[in-house]
Amino acid sequence: MKLLVIGGSGFVGSMVLPHLAEAHELRVFDLKPPRADNVEYVAGDILDFGAVSAAAEGRDALVFMAMGPMAGWGEPANAALHFDVAVKGLYLALRAAAEQGIKHTVFTSSMSVYSEPRDVDNPYPDETVPPDCTDFYGLAKRCGEQVCASAVAEHGMSVVALRLCHPTAPENWPNSLPHRASIATSARDVAAAIRLGLEYRGHGFEPFAISGDNAGHLVKTAKARRVLGWEPLDPVS
Repeated sequence: MKLLVIGGSGFVGSMVLPHLAEAHELRVFDLKPPRADNVEYVAGDILDFGAVSAAAEGRDALVFMAMGPMAGWGEPANAALHFDVAVKGLYLALRAAAEQGIKHTVFTSSMSVYSEPRDVDNPYPDETVPPDCTDFYGLAKRCGEQVCASAVAEHGMSVVALRLCHPTAPENWPNSLPHRASIATSARDVAAAIRLGLEYRGHGFEPFAISGDNAGHLVKTAKARRVLGWEPLDPVS
């Protein structure tokens, strides 16, 4: 499959690009080149509609992994950039993709669309519960999911939103897991979810919780298992 990968040089993109390149022909659209050297690279800003549209030409599907910067996390300027990417940038990317004939998208969302923190007595809800987060990052992803749902109605697209839990690069797995190790997700498990999300088409907008929490103590991944056929290869519980 010929993919347009927006944000392929970022945090999530860098860790999953090698896995995606094994099965797909990738064109990465980003401000900086990706680490992988076996993919096509197009430099550009996601707020430049013409550039995104040109990059989308001839592609079969869109994978949107772009996110705002880490520096200055949560400061007003930083928060604004996250909304620029997850709302404005995503809207323009979906519109450009639709105009180029792309009918399917995978959007890397986050379980942060739900209020945090969570524990075993207050786990994350399943996908039937509407997101409720008001924190800037979770809210940006939450708004991004609404943009995706709107693209289904406006452009006739299908969109899979993967609500990721602490994606972790191979060099940090399993010995240097983040503070929320019990719900972390390995790079290859994130990549597998993206590949399966690319195959799940024609069903409108569908969110899926993706986590290495194999026992389901905090995150319920039953829908991803049942519908996508995904389950963690690197379980953390």
